Amino acid sequence: MAPPAAAAKPTAPQPAKPFPVAVLVALAVAALIMLLPQPQGLSVAGQRTLAILLFAVIVWLTEALDYAVSAVLIVALLALALGSAPAAQGAAAMGTAKGLGIALTGFANSALALVAAALFLSVAMTATGLDRRIALQTLRQVGTSARGVMLGAVVVTVILSLMVPSATARVACVVPIMTGVIAAFGMERRSRFAAALMIVVAQATSIWNMGIMTSAAQNMLTLGFMHKTLGAAPSWGQWLLAGAPYALAMSVLLLVLVRRLMPPEKEQIEGGREAVQRELAALGPMRAAEWRVLAVVAALIVLWVSEKQLHAIDTTTVTICGLALLLLPKIGVMSWPQVQKAVPWGTILVFGVGISLGTALLDTKAATWLADWVVQALRLEQLGPFGIFAALSAFLIVIHVGFASATSLTSALIPILIAVLQRLGGDLNVGGMTMLLGFVVSFGFILPINAPQNMVCLGTETFTSRDFTRVGLWLTALGYALLLVFALTWWRFLGLM
Repeated sequence: MAPPAAAAKPTAPQPAKPFPVAVLVALAVAALIMLLPQPQGLSVAGQRTLAILLFAVIVWLTEALDYAVSAVLIVALLALALGSAPAAQGAAAMGTAKGLGIALTGFANSALALVAAALFLSVAMTATGLDRRIALQTLRQVGTSARGVMLGAVVVTVILSLMVPSATARVACVVPIMTGVIAAFGMERRSRFAAALMIVVAQATSIWNMGIMTSAAQNMLTLGFMHKTLGAAPSWGQWLLAGAPYALAMSVLLLVLVRRLMPPEKEQIEGGREAVQRELAALGPMRAAEWRVLAVVAALIVLWVSEKQLHAIDTTTVTICGLALLLLPKIGVMSWPQVQKAVPWGTILVFGVGISLGTALLDTKAATWLADWVVQALRLEQLGPFGIFAALSAFLIVIHVGFASATSLTSALIPILIAVLQRLGGDLNVGGMTMLLGFVVSFGFILPINAPQNMVCLGTETFTSRDFTRVGLWLTALGYALLLVFALTWWRFLGLM
């Protein structure tokens, strides 16, 4: 007779996590705003939207909830709060069905479709290994000096910014390569060279989020609000013309700063080129799938650049067409199950809800009411276009210190800033300045927590938060000064001010 099977040992119950206090505080603040006497000039729906905006800001600042979870909660709050608000003064409540419709408007926005398609494209790049091959080929060309490797890190970032429209995905591709380069060079993980290299990767990624429209989700979110409010938005080429020169100048500043603040232990490092060559040899020759992805991405870049000059097909439609080719049987390079597993669906959810919240601020006139308050508080009416840009840019840079996501910062503030610019009117180019303020949203240079790509690089344990902030404070100060120089010169020449 077989011995009885040993009874499984009961597992100790895991202690339940306490409910996040910050969520309770956020709910209490939202409830308080809703219960306050209705301010003059603000509708009930507008007051409730501002209450939910404050809830979202507190939750996003404290990161008390996962961003996707917070997005679902914001949809529920918008549906209930707006659904029970009167449709007009003295009218009956609009109903939760209509409130839910407002809460879901972001999911019918073309900007969301562009973000989703861009994330799918990054899956194709990663699935075929094309992103890694491009990074290694670039490093092979720049040499093995400390200066050359850091320059190569920036060049890799620029090239991948054209092809991988997710900052986190780009850094996730580059970091393992740079870690291998550091090891091949025989440098310690905590060496100044290793720290400087990883800080360059993180900061250059944020810089080129400004230079290339499709490189970051917050850019597409800004475009979505511009389409909604202004009825027009810049093309891919127009964004590049305005942003790339600034990003290039910032890249030079970054390299000079890092080399001055964190000089490498030695300039010439032996064995680097051989290490990169070994990595490339391990990849083997270019496969057919890589060639197909490269062809599609090259075609997309040509079509993005030539929009409004050679054709009238918008950036979103072009990108979705390219994605469709990459998903087709035989022609494509990935299957839908691959996409399902690799795409960060939470990012898409948060993005859609961010558009919904911004749209609610605009539709309920809450953004206009808040804009009037901002204009009066900062006395912006007394300033010219340059002074307005300087003041609003400084405001965005300071407030970004408390945000861990440029997307959430864009959702909370860009609709309000558009309303501020419209309120000021006059000779102001509202569309042009909105795009420039969209650049400033990417100023996540000071703390590692200010951008996901910073945290990915921090996870390599090559530098400390103090190292990052020491470089970041200088980069922020010089970057702000450079903003003002460009506002007086290049951007004024382009008519964006």
